[in-house]
Amino acid sequence: MKVENNKKILSYCKNFNRIMNTDFLEGDNISLELVKIYHDFIFRIDLDNEEDTQNAMEIDRIMGKYVDDYSFRKTLQQEMRSIRIKRNVTDVVRAIVESIISIFRKYELEVTRKIYISKWI
Repeated sequence: MKVENNKKILSYCKNFNRIMNTDFLEGDNISLELVKIYHDFIFRIDLDNEEDTQNAMEIDRIMGKYVDDYSFRKTLQQEMRSIRIKRNVTDVVRAIVESIISIFRKYELEVTRKIYISKWI
């Protein structure tokens, strides 16, 4: 049954192999921890819970962007340093993933609002 669940989970996470096989710079501990959190979260989701599957697809998309987009990577790394988890939280990984999703949504809003106008002389 576990193999079936893993296959179903990976069908939701299209960027899994790319994320897991990315080589980050030496000493980039934040990226390594983010990949570990991503891995731990997606393989612990409840496949019968719609919110869990949506969050798994969302964190997969976010981590795919993290791997591809230098600007987003720097922003997320900077924001990760300020994440605070309350002591009474029972699922720390879920709390971190929800924070990452929130940071990503904020980032998307800011990036789409910036309009760059180049000046031609």
